[in-house]
Parts: sequence; structure tokens; C-alpha cells
Amino acid sequence: MRYEAPSSTKAAVTLLSKEKGKSAILAGGTDLLVRMKGGFIEPDLIVDIKHIPQMRQIKKTASGFQVGAAVSGVELGESAVKKAWPGVVEAANLIGSKQVQGRCTMVGNLCNASPAADSVPALIAAGAQAVIVGPKKKRTVPVEKIPTGPGRTSLAKGEIVESLLLPKRPARSGDAYLRFIPRSEMDIAVVSAGVNLVLDAKGVIKEARVALGAVAPTVLLVAPAAKAIIGSKLDDEALDRLAAACSAACSPIDDKRGTIEFRTKVAGVLAKRAAKIAYQRAGGK
Repeated sequence: MRYEAPSSTKAAVTLLSKEKGKSAILAGGTDLLVRMKGGFIEPDLIVDIKHIPQMRQIKKTASGFQVGAAVSGVELGESAVKKAWPGVVEAANLIGSKQVQGRCTMVGNLCNASPAADSVPALIAAGAQAVIVGPKKKRTVPVEKIPTGPGRTSLAKGEIVESLLLPKRPARSGDAYLRFIPRSEMDIAVVSAGVNLVLDAKGVIKEARVALGAVAPTVLLVAPAAKAIIGSKLDDEALDRLAAACSAACSPIDDKRGTIEFRTKVAGVLAKRAAKIAYQRAGGK
């Protein structure tokens, strides 16, 4: 097994695209190293991206924030992103323990492609995009286009996610993320929900995005749930429509962590609670 630590994205892409065996990208390593130790994966090449400067940066731009692929959860929580996108940062800071937070990254969480990934519903609700660099071109795609199933992504050979783009916050906007777990912390979401809202001057919801985790093979962007609350002040009837739309979108598995019925019901409950928090953060009363 070879270990490489390139200093540029171009060099990383060249290594990944030319490797004939199995390759893996190392950022925080909180998933990769556990899988290697467990014998689930044995890559021929490991490409460590932590030495690539642009992947270690959080940049505030005219259009929002650019978060490098190797930025850790702790670094994200100590940045200006926390004030602009509290729901995204709260979701990212639920990944693992305090020790894991110093290593884990949102891009790693995304590319691990677990439907229960904590940061992904919040990123999708936020309308985040992924900047992907490949051997022939650079492209930008919505985050929800990356996972295609449990453990699978749409990334082609040699492609790497260089950064995530979070849009600039409009006035009167807010987001939130909630999950259900059996324990108080350090657990995998049984169900989760991310909500992002924009209000008009009268407190009426004019834009909404709702995403659900752990209720399908990939995290779901639930357009009918957003439609259910747009034009409302998040009154009880709107919240009930939101919950019904979320439950209707669910197609979860049935396992020891949660039954189909439980996950379907709780998805609506969490979406209502997350929407209330997002509404308050947007200045709604």
C-alpha cells in the first residue's frame, strides 16, 4: 500500500486517476481508518488531502462560503459559517465524539454516502453545492447529486470533491437540523431532518427546503414538504401538512434501530420541530 500527500488538487487527481488498483482519499480518516482496521477495505493507494492548502480553508466570498474538503468539524464550528448557517454547523458537530470532531469533515461525511449522515440533510436543505475536480474538468453539482445509494457516489474515477459552497444568506432566513437517536450523543441517526427557510417582511415563508435522513437509500430533498409551508406563517395547519408530506416521502428500512412505522412517524415530527427552530432563527414570530 502506498501513501501519498500531494500539495495540490491537480496532483491528487493525477494520483487517483492513474492508480490501477483500489484507491482511497484520506482527510479526517474517521471512516476510512475504521474500515481499514476492520478489514472491510484495503486500498492500494491512499491520497492524503490535508496538505493541499485550498482544501484546508474556509473562504467567505461574494456568493457565500467555500469550505475546503479537509476542514474539520471543530474548525467549521469556530468559523463565521456558524453564525450564517447554524443548522449546518450543528449537524456537522453531531458527527462522533469531541475527539472525532477534530478530524472529521463534511465532505468525508458526504462521500461516505450513508443515508444517516448527519451533515448531509442540513447541507441539502441549505442548497449547498460540491466543487468536483477531475482529470479533464472541474464541475459544480448540488450536494444531493453525490450519494447514489448506501456507500455509493456519483464521483467518477479520479474525481475528488475539493470544497463545498454554501450560498450567501438572504435577509430573514434561518436553518435547523434535528435527529433522533436512542442515546443522548455519539450515535447514528435513526431519523433526521434539515429545514431551511426564507421569510418575507411579514413573516410569511417565501422559500423553503426540507431534507430527510435515514428514511431512504439516500438523503431525500422533499419538495412537497417545502411546498406545504410556503405561503404560510408556519401555523398548525401548515405544520401538519409539512409532517404529512415528510411521512409520505419516507421509504425506510425496518431494523433493530427503528421500524418502518416509527421512522415514518418521527420524520414528520422532527421536520415540524426543525421548521419551528428555522422559523424563529429567520425572525418569524
